[in-house]
Amino acid sequence: MFRSRSKDEKAPTEKVTADLSKQPRDPEAPKGRPTPKRSEAQTQRRRAQSAPLDRKEAAKRQREARRADLTRQREALNSGDERYLPARDKGPVRKFVRDFVDSRFAIAEFFLPMAVVILVLSLFGNTNRSLQNISLLLWLGVIILIIIDSIGIWIRLRKQLNERFPNEPKRGAVAYGLMRTLQMRRLRLPKPQVKRGERP
Repeated sequence: MFRSRSKDEKAPTEKVTADLSKQPRDPEAPKGRPTPKRSEAQTQRRRAQSAPLDRKEAAKRQREARRADLTRQREALNSGDERYLPARDKGPVRKFVRDFVDSRFAIAEFFLPMAVVILVLSLFGNTNRSLQNISLLLWLGVIILIIIDSIGIWIRLRKQLNERFPNEPKRGAVAYGLMRTLQMRRLRLPKPQVKRGERP
């Protein structure tokens, strides 16, 4: 007796819930979520409109954005505009390091031209023993001079950074400056903003 009643009771309740789900929602009934603000709704609409239609469209937009960023970075490297510089060149510490290096002569910046001269001498040195010895001595002398000059720059730059930027993070700044000395002044990027002899 009890089993048949429970089965009979379950059947109509299931039918009622199914009928309720099929019925349209009353406009005045709560919808179960808050109404979005107008600004939020507009941004969602804009996103839906600007969303790429397919993968090709998304890839094309990404390429264009990357190209625009690279163009902006290139212009910033030439002009020294801090806003669009790459992350490794940004900040007051890096700017000071660049100005410090660009304001003085460094033996390391003449490394490439001297290396070419030494290479030419060593090529001719195959026939002439004395030329080969001269090229080897020059090579050794250039390396020793670059090491001594780099140590001097490292000490002075580190001292200046500690005085001027005591609370700023300076990790990698000295190495950044030494790498810049290895480039010829004309080829340095970002372009030098100070003249030689002008103190930053």
